[in-house]
Amino acid sequence: MSAVACAVYDFLDGLKIAYRVAEHAPAFTMEDCAAVDRALGALTVKNIFLTTKNRKRCYLCLCRPDARFHTADISKQIASSRLSFAPEEMLFERLHCHGGSASPLGLIFPEARGVGLIVDDALPDVPMLAFHPCDNTRTIAMAGSDFFGRFLPAVGVKEIEVKF
Repeated sequence: MSAVACAVYDFLDGLKIAYRVAEHAPAFTMEDCAAVDRALGALTVKNIFLTTKNRKRCYLCLCRPDARFHTADISKQIASSRLSFAPEEMLFERLHCHGGSASPLGLIFPEARGVGLIVDDALPDVPMLAFHPCDNTRTIAMAGSDFFGRFLPAVGVKEIEVKF
């Protein structure tokens, strides 16, 4: 297990957030996550790392796996200049993740300060959410209420809700 994933587990343990873990082959797509979702009884969230053209702002966007994503719509809803997909180097620098493993659990790292969090407005009502612990060979499931009510406040992040 990577040091980054260990740091995620330690952080969650420190908050006394209950979670379940599934180990699996590398999951690069939402289809790869479907079987893990069934095993964990959770919804694996689609995570998209975005940046403005000048790369001064970056955002992690969380949405349902089946949500139709259009950067123009999201940019307009958050009153931002046009967002586009951020390069993998920026993802690794800020959230300690590689492509296919982007995760809000990377918000625990100091380098993530200033990363905005855009959230599908349907997610706060999902009972069990699942995320990679910055490593796409594992998936962590936790109560949605713990993610929104305990994890995000602990990392000092207030989500921006949008409609998909």
